[in-house]
Amino acid sequence: MEALVIAIVGILVIAVTTAVAPRVRIAGPLLLVAIGIGVSLLPFVPAVEVEPDIILVGILPPLLYSAAVRLPAIEFRRDFGPIAGLSVLLVIVSTVVLGFFFNALVPGLGIYLALALGAILSPTDAVATAIVKKLGISRRVVTLLEGESLLNDATSLVLLRVAVAIAVTGSVPEGGIVGVFLWGVLVAVVVGAIIGWLNLRLRALIRNSAANTAIGFVVPFVAYLPTEELGGSGLVAAVVAGIVTGQGAARWFTPEQRMSDELNWRTVELVLEGGVFLIMGLELKELLEQNLADDQGLGHAAWLAIGAFGLIMLVRAAYVSLLVWLQSRRARRKLQRRSQVEAFNDRLDAIEADPDTASRRGRRRPETDPARQERRLAVMRGRVARMIADLDYYQGSPLGWKHGTIIVWAGMRGVVTLAAAQTLPHDTAERPLLVFVAFLVAVGSLMFQGLTLPWVVRMLRIDDSAADVVSRAEQLRLDDELRTAAASALDNPSLARRDGSAFPAQLVQIVGARLIEPPDEEATQAMHGVLELRLALIDAMRRRLTELSSGGTYSTAVLQHALAELDADQLSLELRLDDGD
Repeated sequence: MEALVIAIVGILVIAVTTAVAPRVRIAGPLLLVAIGIGVSLLPFVPAVEVEPDIILVGILPPLLYSAAVRLPAIEFRRDFGPIAGLSVLLVIVSTVVLGFFFNALVPGLGIYLALALGAILSPTDAVATAIVKKLGISRRVVTLLEGESLLNDATSLVLLRVAVAIAVTGSVPEGGIVGVFLWGVLVAVVVGAIIGWLNLRLRALIRNSAANTAIGFVVPFVAYLPTEELGGSGLVAAVVAGIVTGQGAARWFTPEQRMSDELNWRTVELVLEGGVFLIMGLELKELLEQNLADDQGLGHAAWLAIGAFGLIMLVRAAYVSLLVWLQSRRARRKLQRRSQVEAFNDRLDAIEADPDTASRRGRRRPETDPARQERRLAVMRGRVARMIADLDYYQGSPLGWKHGTIIVWAGMRGVVTLAAAQTLPHDTAERPLLVFVAFLVAVGSLMFQGLTLPWVVRMLRIDDSAADVVSRAEQLRLDDELRTAAASALDNPSLARRDGSAFPAQLVQIVGARLIEPPDEEATQAMHGVLELRLALIDAMRRRLTELSSGGTYSTAVLQHALAELDADQLSLELRLDDGD
């Protein structure tokens, strides 16, 4: 009963804090950490110590999975190189630097336990990047930070596992550190991809919404558990499963499934994210009590945390500076090849217009199979279109020193750091000190960087609004593509209603005419008013439906169906109005 009351109070605190945070202009996670710290210091509140497996196994897999489902795969592919560098190389360098730092300042700790603490403090936190998304920063920067925080846990946890194993046994695991790391990533990618693929196929066959949602909730754990048993990184497997699911959802899931997933996972994220930040604050008392009994007191841990945080920021700043410079050079080289890509695209046009002439110019025999040549041209056109789109992306979203500053300052530590620290064996030398240092770095990083990040953004005067807003021209091009596809479907004899019957020819002609000749600007403005009027009428109908619900004239099933129809119509109309705006 006590646990249930605590859970209810915690969820209410999370919900209220999330609603209040925008009004006080402080990120919700920071308020929750502050609330947790304040509650933990009350004299009648007992010390809280949460098992690390609850966070590492019960909370992080669904959180990372949910974030991976929404990860923009195209942008992730374009910046996979820098994301991999931030996730692997930067973590390794930070671990080594921090390892030597702790080995020098904590007598009797040993180099391997020092490296273990360095690995604990090195990764950024996926939950912490939620603070960054609300500041209007370039979507490319957010993608880099999200990709880094989703993948760097594998590097840090593998390094932690190996360092602790060497410290305890005195021998390097079979296969070496590099072999263990590569095996962990390989197993995670394979298992995660398989689970994501099976998730898409299975849920496409199940039409029951409740059953479908239930399956979706267990996917991250199904990816996590077997991967860990095989010696891989379960968190990376959950991320891979999420990426595969997110990319296949448009093809395999129904609109209802996609809408249900979005709403359900947003609720899960709200509760779990808020829960981990509350836990971080609530654990302060337990850590204080453990370290107050130490002869060196709290001051020693505080100075170690400050020094470690300074080193983390210095290493990150140096690495990101090099990264931004390399990315700028790479973007310039790519943009210089634009003329070559466009010339090749013109040649494809010539081949398509006159295959025989193009073959003679290229001194090649003409293709005898027209279908095969058409397929080859389609593949080549797809590659060229992707190259041109990539060039437009690099040109439209460049990385400068201001963006590099944001990447450095937004690299906050969080609950992963604290949970990983608590996995240290209980007989580890100076364990209370190490865990407290990890807590101070994580909470201090969240509070200090999180509170000052908006000020840093304002000081740098970064204006990335144009990079994140879909241009009207691009939206019109996409509308033309979709309209053309719809017009082509009208000419397909197999086009039929859901019951298999044919559409009336007059209706097909009317719809086809509207597709070929889209409404002009004046008609669009009139349509905007029509949509607004329909929203007002829906509101009136919903009020009347509420009145009828208490009368008993209509059955509950009929009333719920009518309400669902009104809600669906309103969502559709609001989406169309937002697109028009």
